[in-house]
Amino acid sequence: MHSNTAGWGSGLLGVIIFSASLPATRVAVGDFSPLFLTSIRAVIAALLGMALLTLLRQSRPRQADLGSLVIVALGVVVGFPLMTALALQHVTSAHSIVFIGLLPLVTAIFGVVRGGERPHPAFWLFSVTGSALVAGFALTQGGSTSLTGDLLMVAAIVLCGLGYAEGATLSRRLGGWQVISWALVLSLPVMAIIALTVWPDTLHGISPPAWISLAYVSVFSMLVGFVFWYRGLALGGIAGVGQLQLLQPFFGLLLAGLLLHEPVAWTMIAVTVLVAACVAGAKRFA
Repeated sequence: MHSNTAGWGSGLLGVIIFSASLPATRVAVGDFSPLFLTSIRAVIAALLGMALLTLLRQSRPRQADLGSLVIVALGVVVGFPLMTALALQHVTSAHSIVFIGLLPLVTAIFGVVRGGERPHPAFWLFSVTGSALVAGFALTQGGSTSLTGDLLMVAAIVLCGLGYAEGATLSRRLGGWQVISWALVLSLPVMAIIALTVWPDTLHGISPPAWISLAYVSVFSMLVGFVFWYRGLALGGIAGVGQLQLLQPFFGLLLAGLLLHEPVAWTMIAVTVLVAACVAGAKRFA
């Protein structure tokens, strides 16, 4: 029971940290290209992760773990940041945040496929209901949305769910912060080359909010959040704790409205409240 409670608490902290990721990315892509933002945030986080691994004298992962680390890197280091950065050129962060409600279902599916979990059938009812509410909301937005942006967000969610499930399974052996740190280090050579290739002609004129947003997504979204998130998934279960992502739209929409002054329609709030109500049911049967 203690382990389960610790897992849900750690997972909630991770969700709160991740909630500011999309609003911060929305600000950052105003001054940085999506490809540069994706690569440079990974480089910064990788250097921090490498420092932690070195200072704390962590042993290298086994050769058998390299495949899983590659999947984690492709999912959460490259795939999700790049797809969301591209999507946020077409949709607002408030709209994109609602798609995060699809993450619990996708993560749970990959938790079954990659993690060997077997939730109670009633769990799937709550998870599918929450995801259907999110999908229904997106479909009713009509001309205010972008098909390109929505498709990019769906791709981001699939890649992220895979990276979450794979990383959570691996963290049971390596530890949560070690998994994301090694995944970042593994991706460092490629991401560094990309960053240098797409480096802006000049950094003059970059606004302070863009620099702050870059710092946030590099340190917190790319590293610190995963320390709590992977620990939570490993202790409390991938499918169960993953349902906490249903709360992320609520936190994210609040931040988008307060910090970016983006319009937050009452329908967005209604959907997030209904979706959040599914967490309790999913938790009970996870």
